[in-house]
Amino acid sequence: MDSITAYTEEIDDLAQAASEIFEQVKDFTLRKNSIGIIFAEEETNYAELYGILRQKWDFPIFGSTAMAMLVGRGFCNLGISFMIITADDCYFSAAVTDDFSINDFREKLGETYRKAAAALPEKPKFILTIGEMVREDTDVDADSILSELNRLSGNLPVYGALASDGFSLGGYRIFCNEEIRQRGQVIVLVAGNTEPRFYHINSINNKAISSFQVTESKGNIVYRLGQDTFVDVLKQQGMSVDKKMVLGDYILSPFVVSVEYPNGDKVEYARTLAYLDHEHGSAGFLGSIPDNAVMSVAIISRADVQASVARGFEQVFEDLRNSNGRYKTILCSTCCARFIALGSDTAAEAQTYKNGLPDDVSLIGIYSYGEYCPIKGSKTGNYYNSFHNFTFSILMI
Repeated sequence: MDSITAYTEEIDDLAQAASEIFEQVKDFTLRKNSIGIIFAEEETNYAELYGILRQKWDFPIFGSTAMAMLVGRGFCNLGISFMIITADDCYFSAAVTDDFSINDFREKLGETYRKAAAALPEKPKFILTIGEMVREDTDVDADSILSELNRLSGNLPVYGALASDGFSLGGYRIFCNEEIRQRGQVIVLVAGNTEPRFYHINSINNKAISSFQVTESKGNIVYRLGQDTFVDVLKQQGMSVDKKMVLGDYILSPFVVSVEYPNGDKVEYARTLAYLDHEHGSAGFLGSIPDNAVMSVAIISRADVQASVARGFEQVFEDLRNSNGRYKTILCSTCCARFIALGSDTAAEAQTYKNGLPDDVSLIGIYSYGEYCPIKGSKTGNYYNSFHNFTFSILMI
């Protein structure tokens, strides 16, 4: 696959924005099959922009709003970023669900997946997806989406992100061609001659000494840790419980979750606490937490964020050197909490890898409200599709 990125700061005059994108990619050669990825700040009129892009290109375009972006060797917290991926020997199919709820998301995901699969000449190799975040108990958590995609696809690798905004927590949207959603899911299937590589980079080094076993949970809602309600445990630990919506209070204090599979594999991921239900003493997270998982509180720091990116890209660059030019495209999703941890040094993640990125490799990324990326088990080395918070995830294709 070949790819190219473009960027414009212009979001008011979208004819000018499109003109700048066209100019930056004018010498790029499109192959038989192409797809576009777009990330834009939440004030962007995507419908108008797509209408202009569609006059020039007939390939599918998908993406979302973003609180900040990574483009090539740079960091951008304003504007519009765009990537074209193209190939003669790969195929792309994109579709988006109707708006859904906890009651009908499986049906609508199934319809959309089958629609996307039917447009391909062969079975897909992996899935790209962009979706919504959880704000209340009527929303669909990311792990429920992931579980259904696993079932529909026969456990194809899934990579992607949750749309973000400027922390309004209500301005995020997802895009697929002319369609715009806030309560749905974009599904992109990729088939053909491709061997994707996934990198999951954990930035959490400091965890609390205390840990608790989840004794009662359902999906993304945790009711009890040990014998106590979740809210009571927070009180015992001297943590904030005064409000319902506590995402902002806990954005730099992730809950680390350790899960053991029947085959002995262990995986560890982080979860963002979104809201508290004081009536029932429970808590809602951006992703699911199973019974018997072990939870502990962690703290992330600027130093940990920078070190984790450097560590992850060391492996990426080594794999690029050993690939004989096969890999030309990097997609990134990094957690918005990492963005906050960077403080005034917002470009630190891009600064960490920019000097090592080869000239013929394109990169686009999003600061998201959560990341989809396969994670390797500790014992077997098997990969498990997982949803994460507080990570830097990378797909190389």
